[in-house]
Amino acid sequence: MQAAIYGLAGGRLSADERAFFRDADPAGYILFQRNCVDRAQLRALTDDLRALSGRGDLPILIDQEGGRVARLRPPEWPPFPPAERFADLYARAPMSAIEAARANAQAIALLLREAGVSVDCLPLLDVRQPGASDIIGDRALGSEPMQVAALGRATLDGLAAAGVVGVVKHMPGHGRARVDSHKELPVVTADDAVLETDLEPFRTLRSAPMGMVAHIVYTAWDPDRPSSLSPIVIGDVIRGRIGFDGFLMTDDLGMDALAGGFGERARHAVEAGCDAVLHCSGAMAEMVAVASGVGALGRQGRERLARAMASVPAAAPGGSYEALAEKRDWLLALA
Repeated sequence: MQAAIYGLAGGRLSADERAFFRDADPAGYILFQRNCVDRAQLRALTDDLRALSGRGDLPILIDQEGGRVARLRPPEWPPFPPAERFADLYARAPMSAIEAARANAQAIALLLREAGVSVDCLPLLDVRQPGASDIIGDRALGSEPMQVAALGRATLDGLAAAGVVGVVKHMPGHGRARVDSHKELPVVTADDAVLETDLEPFRTLRSAPMGMVAHIVYTAWDPDRPSSLSPIVIGDVIRGRIGFDGFLMTDDLGMDALAGGFGERARHAVEAGCDAVLHCSGAMAEMVAVASGVGALGRQGRERLARAMASVPAAAPGGSYEALAEKRDWLLALA
């Protein structure tokens, strides 16, 4: 099994993709809006990926946050509110906000399970800071670490209740970045004591099954390398101070925060301590380059991945999407 998670080009596997994926046997796949046409097509695609891999517990990821980050969109799928709505309610009624976040996540997960998607890249545990880039913005669960952790815990629980694995992101914190890491490399110059605020939600939820590492330079820890390529940040901060022992992946290797070829990016990320790399574009030449740099998923990575996928019920979940959405909307109206 290769230490990579790949995107796909379209709504069905091409012959070239099928041959490449059969040979590479990646750790998993990630879906985007281009891959999600309608319910029948998406279920056929996820069934095809599982059949190709021969793994019933194959991680098939998606970014279904709500608000502006949603791969399943109307009219085929219902809209979901951005995280900021739950943060606003928390300021007025914390327990209601926690229950609304849990119901919302469970509703998302019911739709994902129906589609054959097993992992949602949610929740964001980035603590929102004034003056930061809007790339996080209304995707954040708040600007206070305890609140972010409480709503993040509710989100993980809601996803798990409907059989979907959650991913905490963007470790060790994207809330201070003043530029969008999709476009350039953010450099955070806050000192170690200040950065404790960013670590706190991740530390509180360190038992999460999966985590995603940001492409950000934190000068207090490693002024020379982005966190996703830094053995200091991954080993000392994420695995050490935070205490996270779940399955750890990079953010998308295709983001412009990183320099160098795709094979080089992938190799440095795995050498730094990431279990797997994430490559999202579906571009075949880039995936071939990534494959040349990553190698096989290590023993610890395999164990962490198996543990993550076993952390949610395998049986088909109960519950009603309509009832959960109605409960969420009634609670959010309190704000």
